[in-house]
Amino acid sequence: MVYKAQKFLAHEEVRHPTPIFAELLLPLEVAFLRLSPTYYGYGVPRGNGSAVILIPGLAGWDLMLFELSCWLKRVGYRPYYSGIGFAGDCPNMLLRKIDETIDRAVTDSGSPVHLIGHSLGGIFARSVAVRRPRCIASVITLASPFRGLVAHDLVLTLGDAVRSWIHGRHSDLPPDCATSRCPCPFGRSLQRRWPKSVFQTAIFSETDGLVDWRYCLTGRPDVDVKVVGTHLGLPFNAEVYACIAERLASASEN
Repeated sequence: MVYKAQKFLAHEEVRHPTPIFAELLLPLEVAFLRLSPTYYGYGVPRGNGSAVILIPGLAGWDLMLFELSCWLKRVGYRPYYSGIGFAGDCPNMLLRKIDETIDRAVTDSGSPVHLIGHSLGGIFARSVAVRRPRCIASVITLASPFRGLVAHDLVLTLGDAVRSWIHGRHSDLPPDCATSRCPCPFGRSLQRRWPKSVFQTAIFSETDGLVDWRYCLTGRPDVDVKVVGTHLGLPFNAEVYACIAERLASASEN
C-alpha cells in the first residue's frame, strides 16, 4: 500500500489523538532487539567503515542513542554522536554543533557522511542535508514529523516547555525561535527542496503513540519504510536496525 504524504504545515502545531498507550510496549522492543540475530550483526549487510552521525529527539541526549551507536560499530560503521549533548536549545545553535561534528567526521573518513535522526533529530538531519548536500551521503529519519508537528498533547506541551526554556536562556532570540516560521537558517531550511544527491529514508510506524505517522513520510514508496513499533522505541527496534543496515548499504552503492 502506498501512503500519500500530508501537506506541510508551517509549524501550525496540531493536536492529534495518537494511541499513546502503545508507548508502554517500549520494553518489549528492547527485549526483542536483544534476542534478534540482527542485533549481533547476523543477516545484515556489513558496513564499509563510513561515518554515521546520530541525532537525538526533542529534549533527548546523545547518549540515548548509545545502543544504536554500539550496533553500528559492530556491523562495520564509524558512529559519531551529534555533539549537541541535550537537544533542548535554539535549533540554529544546535545545528552549529552538528555542523562541527560533520566537519570532523568528513575529515576523519574522507567522504560524505550518513545521518540518522530520531524524531526532532531527523528534522535536524534533513535541515543539514538541504544546506550541506556535498557533505551528506544519506539521511535516515526515525518517526520524524518533518511535514508538520501533528502530535499528542504531551509532545506539544513538552515543545512549549522547551521553547520557554530557550527564551529564558537567550532573551535576544526571535519570538518564533524553534518553529518553522523562524527566519534563522533552520527555519528557512524546512521548506527547501530535497537535494537529489542525498539518499533518503523515512521510517515510520502506524502505532506511533506520540506523533501522527502520516507527517513522518514523503509519499514516495522508494523512500518511506513502515515498521511496527513505538515512537520512543524505534531506536531500539530490531526491524528498524535491519532496515538501517539495508539502506546504508544501498546509499553506499549510489
